[in-house]
Amino acid sequence: MLYFILVIKTKPPIKKILAFGGLALLTISLIYEIYQIGKVQFHFGQAFGRQANIVVNVNNNQGTLTPYWQNLAQGGEETKLRFNELNSLITKLQPKYIRIDHLYDFYNPVSKNNGKLSYDWRALDNAIDQILATGALPFFSLSYMPPAIAATDIVSPPADWNDWSSVVRATVQHYSGRSERNLNNVIYEVWNEPDLFGNWKLYGPKDYRTLYSYAVGGAQKATNVNNFKIGGPAITAPYKNWVDQFLSYTIKNKIRIDFYSWHRYTTTPTDYLTDIDNVDTWLFKNGGYTLDKYLTEWGPVSNNSPLNDSVYNAAHTVATTRLLINRADKLFTFEVYDGLSPDKKKYWGRWGLLTNPQAGPVETKSRYYALSMLNQMKGNRVELTGEGTWVTGFATLESGKIRIILVNLDITSRHLETFPVTINNLDKQIYQINENYLIGADKKSTTSTVNNSITREITLGANNVVLLQLDPVE
Repeated sequence: MLYFILVIKTKPPIKKILAFGGLALLTISLIYEIYQIGKVQFHFGQAFGRQANIVVNVNNNQGTLTPYWQNLAQGGEETKLRFNELNSLITKLQPKYIRIDHLYDFYNPVSKNNGKLSYDWRALDNAIDQILATGALPFFSLSYMPPAIAATDIVSPPADWNDWSSVVRATVQHYSGRSERNLNNVIYEVWNEPDLFGNWKLYGPKDYRTLYSYAVGGAQKATNVNNFKIGGPAITAPYKNWVDQFLSYTIKNKIRIDFYSWHRYTTTPTDYLTDIDNVDTWLFKNGGYTLDKYLTEWGPVSNNSPLNDSVYNAAHTVATTRLLINRADKLFTFEVYDGLSPDKKKYWGRWGLLTNPQAGPVETKSRYYALSMLNQMKGNRVELTGEGTWVTGFATLESGKIRIILVNLDITSRHLETFPVTINNLDKQIYQINENYLIGADKKSTTSTVNNSITREITLGANNVVLLQLDPVE
């Protein structure tokens, strides 16, 4: 049987009500059955897929591999950040940046009395101290509108645009200012999903471009500050008009923008690559911009789903990361830990790498281990050829040590593949060869004398990941 599936995605916490009639209800029911009990009986293309035949050439150096995946994001499901309770687990992931939003409504640093703004940073400072304690720098999503200056609610424009500019200036001054928190290389992103949270447009009274320009204007007025970056728009997906109309506005008005950011949830890794191809094309058509590109939230599914708790999520993470090397500048895995379920259930289809500490002893999910495996890929990337339809990966060389990470991604959870891995142009010496699997296999370790080339046979079940390591024995 061949299933044609319509996937309807919602973005938390606002749910969009869609009415497509009986056919849509039937389709949704089918999706639920597929995900819940895995009864997919045929995967389109499976009969015609290409088997992997992996060949690594350690002499073909492709440049230093930047660990651009070492960034995390935490959502606004709880008003109290709990990183202190999870510090050792977060630190092990070696995050470079951790993104948080809800700065101005959760931590309430802004007050206005008798027409004058004042600030109390203590609550937000506590959250930032928790981020710094993990070894990461803060990535501020400048959201939402401080209640003290909002025209109506936290997703509305301010009553006075100059107040919004002053708030952003004070934020940058406090955290990047050399005489205050003195943090270097902090990143500021203007708003979080403006097309969803506040229904901002690129025209009219809720014009995101106005929101952005006043924010940048305030940031630029901060004095005696360290290096920082500012950009946006952190939309729910890369839409062409949100590139064209936004960037043409920044060009025309000479407004600073250091990066372009968006979010994406999809089970198909090539969708991320298509997004980047599109953004690059649109950037080029808007004055030849060469901006950093940040995916400040990403994952397979945007709503509650068993996939978020599954090994598929781990395999999806590795496969997508491999695909976007040298294409995206930063990936921010969403999210660090789950929000708390209403009944304190530990696993309930949320996006966290870790379970919520209020739901019992914290557990690490498969996606956490996928990032841990990726973190071992250090040094220079070297040539890897022979990827297949399901099995993909990449290889690195560091001080004579070879690392190869391979993933067998299959949303149907049915494809098992046995394939050769050949490594050429090795030094003649003894190597310790380790195979570390994400699931379903014990660690395998052997010692072998190698003369130029070695071939190993690897078997990977669906959504499994293997890290093959060759370490010279002195």
